[in-house]
Amino acid sequence: CYADVVALRHGDVGSVRTVVETLGKGGCGKEGGGGGVPVLNAGDGVGEHPTQALLDLFTILEELGLLDQSIGLLNKTNGLASERSEGKQQPLVIVLLGDLKHGRTVHSLAKLLSRCAVGINASSITLKYCSPPGLEMPQSVVNYVKEQGLGVTQEVVSGDELKTVVQDANVLYVTRIQKERFESVEEYEKVKGKYVVNAELLTHAPQTIPGTPNKNSFVVMHPLPRVDEISTDIDQDPRAAYFRQMENGMFVRMALLALVLGKA
Repeated sequence: CYADVVALRHGDVGSVRTVVETLGKGGCGKEGGGGGVPVLNAGDGVGEHPTQALLDLFTILEELGLLDQSIGLLNKTNGLASERSEGKQQPLVIVLLGDLKHGRTVHSLAKLLSRCAVGINASSITLKYCSPPGLEMPQSVVNYVKEQGLGVTQEVVSGDELKTVVQDANVLYVTRIQKERFESVEEYEKVKGKYVVNAELLTHAPQTIPGTPNKNSFVVMHPLPRVDEISTDIDQDPRAAYFRQMENGMFVRMALLALVLGKA
């Protein structure tokens, strides 16, 4: 094996683990073992997308003006207990909307938030799951978040409540309905266009400009590409963060490569 890093995107869930195990057995890496070659999961079917979760978390913290404070909290030498006792934090409400069953990005984001909740400069984190019938967040992800025991609250909300739900949200994270995941076109057509985020919906959302450490800060995110779940009429809205989110992906992944290659 002549690679320094393996970045793998594959249609099968668990494919990255298979590659890691194969490299370990095949004499690839330092001292004939696979441990010398980092393997990055770039998406494994409907399973996980860890690098997307990293850039999503970065985007959330940056857009809501929480990045600098959260970096400080993640550093134990800065005194986590004293920081949290000052009462400066606000609750963080994240709405995950769309195909949550097949959306690997929301699987990874929910898990990441549950693991680093104590390092985010927020008094609490609430994840609200909103999806068409049959496309709910997998129970395995719900259980994982719950088992972390770090104070992340999970709620299931109806699409009929969306105008009310966004009123108190900080992040509306939208995912497309993935046509390729359905067994038939008919099944896809039943849920296609079920929810559309447009200018009318955003009139119900907080109006505060992104980048301010305020409990009313609000942004719309999407891992892209989109189909019809986000109308282009909000692309110029300052609360539409998905293009900035996409740009952040390049920098976060550059940093990740530098980290695993010992250059950071």
